[in-house]
Amino acid sequence: MSEKNTNHRATVDDSQLKIKHQKERAAGLRAVAESMRQMGRYMDLPKALRSSLKVNQKKGFDCPGCAWPDPDDERSFIAEYCENGIKAISEEATKHRATPKFFSEHSVYELSQLSDFKLGKSGRITQPMHLAKGGTHYQPTTWQFAFQRIAEHLQAVDPDESIFYTSGRTSNEAAFLYGLLVRAYGTNNLPDCSNMCHESSGAALTNTLGIGKGSVRLTDLYEAELIIVMGQNPGTNHPRMLSALERCKENGGRIISVNPLREAGLVRYINPQKPIRVLTGGIELADLHLSIPINRDLAFLKSILLLLWQRELSGEQIFDRLFIEEQTEGYEEFITNLEQYNLDDCIAESGIPRDQVYQAAQMIASAKKIIVCWAMGLTQQENGVATIQEIVNLLLLKGSIGIPGGGTCPVRGHSNVQGDRTMGIWEKMPERYHQKLDKTFGIKSPREHGYDTVQAIKAMYEGKARVFFAMGGNFLSASPDTDYTAAALRNCKLTVHVSTKPNRSHLVHGEEAFILPCLGRTEIDIQESGYQFVSVENSMGVVHTSKGILAPVSEQLKSEPAIITGLALELFKNRKDLQIDWEGLTADYDRIREAIESVISGFHDYNQRVRQGGGFELHNGSRCREFTTPSGKAKFTTNVLKKEKVKSGQFKLMTIRSHDQYNTTVYGLNDRYRGIERGRKVVLMNAEQAKELGFQALDRVNLCADDHGSSRKVFDFKVVPYDIPRDCLAAYFPEANPLVSIHSVAEISNTPVSKKIIITLERSAQPDKKPE
Repeated sequence: MSEKNTNHRATVDDSQLKIKHQKERAAGLRAVAESMRQMGRYMDLPKALRSSLKVNQKKGFDCPGCAWPDPDDERSFIAEYCENGIKAISEEATKHRATPKFFSEHSVYELSQLSDFKLGKSGRITQPMHLAKGGTHYQPTTWQFAFQRIAEHLQAVDPDESIFYTSGRTSNEAAFLYGLLVRAYGTNNLPDCSNMCHESSGAALTNTLGIGKGSVRLTDLYEAELIIVMGQNPGTNHPRMLSALERCKENGGRIISVNPLREAGLVRYINPQKPIRVLTGGIELADLHLSIPINRDLAFLKSILLLLWQRELSGEQIFDRLFIEEQTEGYEEFITNLEQYNLDDCIAESGIPRDQVYQAAQMIASAKKIIVCWAMGLTQQENGVATIQEIVNLLLLKGSIGIPGGGTCPVRGHSNVQGDRTMGIWEKMPERYHQKLDKTFGIKSPREHGYDTVQAIKAMYEGKARVFFAMGGNFLSASPDTDYTAAALRNCKLTVHVSTKPNRSHLVHGEEAFILPCLGRTEIDIQESGYQFVSVENSMGVVHTSKGILAPVSEQLKSEPAIITGLALELFKNRKDLQIDWEGLTADYDRIREAIESVISGFHDYNQRVRQGGGFELHNGSRCREFTTPSGKAKFTTNVLKKEKVKSGQFKLMTIRSHDQYNTTVYGLNDRYRGIERGRKVVLMNAEQAKELGFQALDRVNLCADDHGSSRKVFDFKVVPYDIPRDCLAAYFPEANPLVSIHSVAEISNTPVSKKIIITLERSAQPDKKPE
């Protein structure tokens, strides 16, 4: 079969799809039972027990799931994990194997016909695999041959014609070494998964506060008077966050939820480690839920700011005047701009009932210790940067930055996505990084900015990039505009993926392709000097160790640092100007950390401090009101509110995860809290509007987008009447990713816009039709 016949779109069997009632409670004993079921089904029992006792423990391994911090004050000895964490471990430590026999029995075409769920469940890859030009099957190969061929391809092109992608699972040590290799090679083409998720957060926070990270510690959530959760579903995406919200409520705090969907995790939480919660049905979390239409958050924030300003003008002491005067800039310009907006227009534009906006404003006005949390529900909007800057404006007015119980809290996704950026995985690192890297290793790193993710896809599509190397992840399924991205990858001379399990990106490849199997987070890493550990940075800037405990699934696996070193030795074997001791660095990861000390600020005494229980906290100026903006002050900004323009018959679609999913990894076919079972090709629609339009539950529809002169369509989705605002729809990614235009990106951050895709619906004339 020709590679052009492979299916690059996510597939799923929805023949047994069922719809049940939307849940009002999260976690509880059902979550415990589901965790046990996952371990029992996919793991050997001894490994399951050992892993569950060591995950997120101080001398154990970091969960390969999300980046939520560990509660050092009361870390559970028995179960410091959540349901989805166990699912992630069960994926990585699975008893199933994708051996060379598996690949010999299934052609690339045949594998592409599997659902993402079945493909992922095929097991751990046990040795390097090679797809020759014109080949139909991946064949086993040696590490030496793989490194030689990859080096030959890299040497045959200009460095700027190569793309080096990074997933957020990569450790600090591997990320630093990877960035060194790429820059010694001669390019800054280092796109990463942050480009597609929290790039808007980094841009907004750097501009206003001087650092692209959140300002709060975990303990701040415990003492907050008010937590506002915007565009986030912690019950599914960051379940351990629910315990922090529970502590806030127990201490008298209140919570506002702002999201198009009313998610179970923010309605009521049953902490399974507290018998009283289990017996009494849990604790109510959100005191106020605002069911906001897609992409209306900026209008809501403008409304709140106007109401607070009105009260300040009337003589109430709403603003922290001393803080504003001494430690901020741009206040007068901000107020002048704010006064140009009409309150009634902003409330109408927000799509939230007037009384609820006033109620939220009262809760904010009466609180000092305010934390605003957000995730991709904001960052993937076209005005994501402006919306987050408006959040900062609100916190600055209240003086709620840099105080205990107050601040910014962008909730990151993958377990070291923030650490990778700290280590230099960015296409436009600052000059000080390059200077220190050059001095430490005697190289001349390039200064010209490289490609971000969207730019990288376009470069491959246009033939400007010919080699694609991915350090982890499932690039095709994570990226926007699936058809365009697939064509881009197929344009390459070579595609390489460092992976643990088969995924769809392996099946949409260049003329030649390699899969390089690596150790997982759970596995023991032995190098020349002995047993190694790696380190990661959580969502709140704490760097700590992660040390695997399970035997590797195959002797053929290499660690990510070892893979980088193997490639570097081959790539640079004729570069007499390079004097980097690659083998020495990988022989003992302490040496990598010593190099990190020399290059990355804040990592002094790295090896000593990271070995302390719980690791160490990186300095964060916004946490202590040391703002590292050019002026040394926090910055108010003016953010333009644009009116929504959606024609009659059109809908705004957002992509979401199911409860049986983390990023592109599909753990199962159920979305328990939303009442959806045994299927994924669904579209959530306002129940009342569905009835008005003549749609019944499980009616088949095609989703159609027309953007930038090109039409996109995904087929045979089933209607699910749901509690979602009118004219808004929701569907899972990656199934709906073909609708996300490569040209539709957020202002400033260039993040693909997955949270406002303008589409129309058409009834599916052929129920069994599949995309060609």
